[in-house]
Amino acid sequence: MTEKDFSLRLAKLREGKGVSARDMSLSMGQNPGYINNIESGKSMPSLSGIFYICDYLGISPKDFFDMNANNPSKATELYSIAQGLSDEQLDNLIGIAKGLRK
Repeated sequence: MTEKDFSLRLAKLREGKGVSARDMSLSMGQNPGYINNIESGKSMPSLSGIFYICDYLGISPKDFFDMNANNPSKATELYSIAQGLSDEQLDNLIGIAKGLRK
C-alpha cells in the first residue's frame, strides 16, 4: 500500500463512519488538522497512530490494509453475529450472502 492508498483508504473508512476529519482528530486527542493532514498526504501517522486510527474506526489493522474489504466494520459485526448461530443458520446465511454477491 502506498502513502496515497493509505490516505484514500483512511478517507473512505472515515466517511463511511459518517464523521468529519476534524471531529475524528479531536476525538482521538489530536490537533484539529491531524486526519486532514494524513488524508491530504502532508503527513503520515506513526505505527501507534495507525493503531489509534484503527481503534477509532472499530477495525483491526488487517481490516484497514485489506483494500478488498469495502466496509470492514460491518463485516466484523456480521462475523460477531454469525459466531452465535447454529450450523443450519450459518448455511442459510451463506446462501443469502452468495445470492447477494451475484
